[in-house]
Amino acid sequence: MDNQPTIILETKRLLFRPHVMADMEAFVAMEQDPEVRRYVGGNPRTREEAERRFLNSIEKPAASKLSMWATIYKAENKYIGRCGIYPHFDNDGNPISGEASLGSYIASPYWGNGFATEAGEAFIAFGFNELNINRIVTTIQVGNDASVRVIEKLGFELVWSETGGPRGFLHYSLQNPASSFLKQE
Repeated sequence: MDNQPTIILETKRLLFRPHVMADMEAFVAMEQDPEVRRYVGGNPRTREEAERRFLNSIEKPAASKLSMWATIYKAENKYIGRCGIYPHFDNDGNPISGEASLGSYIASPYWGNGFATEAGEAFIAFGFNELNINRIVTTIQVGNDASVRVIEKLGFELVWSETGGPRGFLHYSLQNPASSFLKQE
């Protein structure tokens, strides 16, 4: 029996699986890339911070399939980021039942190839059809126009914007069409 990590989800060009130690260098490179970090925290992480973050993510395997998964570009068999849906938390830090948050972090050399859209489509279908999620949300920093285009292409609607403070955020939501239909009956 081989020790290959379980594939959580697969698309035409991408595989999504748990992170493994072999992913660390590519993960750290993304966390140190100022372009990748520009809209997700603002500053590149130090190598030590990035390694600690990586090790924390692999030490805590997801109890459910709600997680950020290693994203592998099949044509190159290469780690190019992390994508997934993960628990959506209320203001007190409690998970909101039936809801998830969508996240997508793609290494900058792979931007502009439709990978975020492909991953988003796959995780929306996965969340709604397999995990019976009622609503998926996402938050995007103001100015991240590429991510806004992806999210709007995926059908998300702007719910509210938060512009106070040094960084503003746009909050988007996508309702499961099946759960919307059931609530109307």
